[in-house]
Amino acid sequence: MTLPHSELGAAWRAARPRPAGVHLDSAACSRQSVKVLDAVAHHARHEAEVGGYVAEESAELLMQQGRSVLAGLVGMAAADVSFTESASASVRVLLDAWRLPAGSRVAVAPGEYHPNLAALAHHGLEPVVLAADDLGRVDVEALGRLLRSDPPAAVHLTVVASHRAVVQPWVEVSRLCRATGVPLVVDVAQGLGQVDCDIPADAVYGTSRKWLAGPRGVGFLVTRPAFRAQFTPVQGDPADALSFETHDAHVAGRVGLTLAIGEHLAAGPVAVRERLAGIGRAVRERLAAVPGWQVVEPVGEPTAATTLTGPDVEDTHARLRAEHGIVTTLCLPARAPGEMRVPVLRVSPHLDVTESEIEVLASALQTG
Repeated sequence: MTLPHSELGAAWRAARPRPAGVHLDSAACSRQSVKVLDAVAHHARHEAEVGGYVAEESAELLMQQGRSVLAGLVGMAAADVSFTESASASVRVLLDAWRLPAGSRVAVAPGEYHPNLAALAHHGLEPVVLAADDLGRVDVEALGRLLRSDPPAAVHLTVVASHRAVVQPWVEVSRLCRATGVPLVVDVAQGLGQVDCDIPADAVYGTSRKWLAGPRGVGFLVTRPAFRAQFTPVQGDPADALSFETHDAHVAGRVGLTLAIGEHLAAGPVAVRERLAGIGRAVRERLAAVPGWQVVEPVGEPTAATTLTGPDVEDTHARLRAEHGIVTTLCLPARAPGEMRVPVLRVSPHLDVTESEIEVLASALQTG
């Protein structure tokens, strides 16, 4: 087993505190670097020294740089970025301001994330489940027919699902939405940082804590000006993306996200994607050989997470942590009620995983 860009993995590992165990849970929350941790702590201390709002003013140039590089990753402009508290907060802010009429139809993939479905239901919107293949990947031809014959008010696409690391055909979906004039809203919470998310969409939202390896409690919503002009924010001018931000914000976390994005860019997004895809392939190849366990994703899917079905998934998740110090994610069917029928074990290493750690996991699964 040889993972690509070994120097990138070594640098990522050296930049972080030594883990207490084997951290294979980056799709839930990645490990921040020492520089990011120090930046967050420095800003928090500065707030205590000069006052929260004065400290925020002093960080404004850095924050503007963060908006610019974040916007570039999703194909928009710095002026389109609103910082939020999480991906879930972002979709609520979006729907609160958009104010689609109750009963409006929003097309979603079968495996849509439950909190996103809950946000749609809270606003009186009706999910329309799109046709998809056995892996939950949207059927592009069927979507085209729907958009031309009976278009919904919007299409909501989660680029990579929380329970299954399969990339949706976002390029084709985007083209169809632009051709038919149907707004496209994209959830990149599990995508940004591990797959290309330069998506021609009307709105893109996500979080800091996953593949970007930033702090918890920070998210973002990026909206195109023409689309944003339809909104009615609680306060301020809808033309100004800042009007969608809360003023009592975790500014230190936003500073940390800016540093984390800088580290992502310094590492090289293409090289990062190549290494993460190589990690995903290596994990799937190794775990497919463990008796009793089945890998859900195709071995060559260009993502780093792997989901497994097998015996006693819930007990195994607890045992891995308690007996081996291996941190993974237990995904229960409620996470994606339209698609999941049984729990799955999610394994999501970041750039710093080693071949020996993958072997530790495989051995622990085999001896369970």
